[in-house]
Amino acid sequence: MRLTARILASGAAATLLLAGCSPETTGTATPAPSGPPSASASANPAVPKVAAPLDVSKYVSKPCDIVPSSVLSSLRFTNPGHTQLQDEELGAAGPGCGWKISGEGVSMQVIIGTGNRDRGAGGLTGLYGAHESGQFPFLEPAPDVDGYPAIYVDKRDRRPIGNCVMDVGVADDVAINVYAGGYEGAEDSCAAAQKVAASIITTLKGA
Repeated sequence: MRLTARILASGAAATLLLAGCSPETTGTATPAPSGPPSASASANPAVPKVAAPLDVSKYVSKPCDIVPSSVLSSLRFTNPGHTQLQDEELGAAGPGCGWKISGEGVSMQVIIGTGNRDRGAGGLTGLYGAHESGQFPFLEPAPDVDGYPAIYVDKRDRRPIGNCVMDVGVADDVAINVYAGGYEGAEDSCAAAQKVAASIITTLKGA
């Protein structure tokens, strides 16, 4: 399976960038913001800053490696991930990787939002700007991930139906979008997304 256009026209959670697509697809992430955030968004005091930026460059060419296989296995994703490298269409938000559990409709996707950064719409600032412009009507702070700020962001809040879209700021201009879809509800989908997000921070700290 290849990451869908909906994911990445992502127009990536958040990112990647990243968010909101339909629950009928095997997966979706936050679509990329359509343009640079406005000056008011850039200065928005609600946008959390990243105190200790992390370097994602090592994983831009191999985004599937950013999530440890042990973490994926613990979530029952045993099939290889499917890579979508950045391009002008499907990968506009940045490079990503998708996994699925065969026969269950459960999926996990990650997008590294370097494409959003390069367009001047990167990081949580870009997502807050997209929220303010109405592109992503739903945005809510999420628990920090190992000290890194995070948000839930989507076209609408789909957590109750088992689709959790979150973005974690790893630098002020780069966010990583994590999408967990096809779960029973908000608790299990967001727990899975948070577990993957935490493993990504651990990976980046050790890179």
